[in-house]
Amino acid sequence: MSQPFTAIATLIARAGQQDALEQHLRALIEPTRAEAGCGQYELHQDLANPLAFYMIEQWASDEALQAHDASAHIQHFRSQAEAFLEHFELKRLRVIA
Repeated sequence: MSQPFTAIATLIARAGQQDALEQHLRALIEPTRAEAGCGQYELHQDLANPLAFYMIEQWASDEALQAHDASAHIQHFRSQAEAFLEHFELKRLRVIA
């Protein structure tokens, strides 16, 4: 099993779609926080760019994140995302100090 890690997901809404993206991201919070291996799952919005959202996540292992990626709520989000999501990027981080 892998080590715990932090992930930061960057999600940029299509022009005029930030409210839709926020609504869909908010719907992910409760079921994700209930997943095994999820230590943190917090949604943030960029104060300078309201199209940009960040999900700050902590996972117990790679396997926990893989299970999250395969979950019904994430699969549903992905099936809808083309309408409101312009860009997605996930950074995986390790604590060094």
